Amino acid sequence: MSQSQYLKMLEMEIQRINRQIDLKILAGESYSKEARDHRLLLRKVRYHTRRNFFQKFFPTLTSVLSV
Repeated sequence: MSQSQYLKMLEMEIQRINRQIDLKILAGESYSKEARDHRLLLRKVRYHTRRNFFQKFFPTLTSVLSV
């Protein structure tokens, strides 16, 4: 699975969890489990996109640090 496919899958899962949270809010139910899962998925997305951002703007620094 490529990184773009992985990120797309994470985004779809986040949207699914958001729908569940919305329904629970409307029903007045607790959604703490879904909120925890949502935070975990967002953390994964940020990890994968932040690293690419750093490598994109500082390619020489990342090659020096990896040696």
